[in-house]
Amino acid sequence: MNKKYNVAVEATLDVIGGKWKPLILCYLTKSRKRQCDFLQNIPNLTQKMLTQQLRELVQDGIVNRISYNQMPPKVEYELTEYGQSLQKVLDAMCDWGEQHIKKMYENKFDVLEKNVFNQP
Repeated sequence: MNKKYNVAVEATLDVIGGKWKPLILCYLTKSRKRQCDFLQNIPNLTQKMLTQQLRELVQDGIVNRISYNQMPPKVEYELTEYGQSLQKVLDAMCDWGEQHIKKMYENKFDVLEKNVFNQP
């Protein structure tokens, strides 16, 4: 593959860009997850889109897919060591988003959903 980038950030966005991948990765920084965990915690994410995004992240070496040989079938996802190297990028995105919310809104909890990331 002879892909050319204008700036290095394009390479980052090529792998983790879009609406869903950063959210999926943020949840995986906490622990292994099953598909149902993502669907319960990320509003408007469809099964089809989740499957597509996870496949791409696995293909790019960011996420491991762990399939257990049992009935009913069980599959979990976790960050690879390479995927864990994105922690600083995700933290920076969260920090910037937090500052943006503080700048734009009186109370950040008026605009942030209650979840594992947004504790008062």
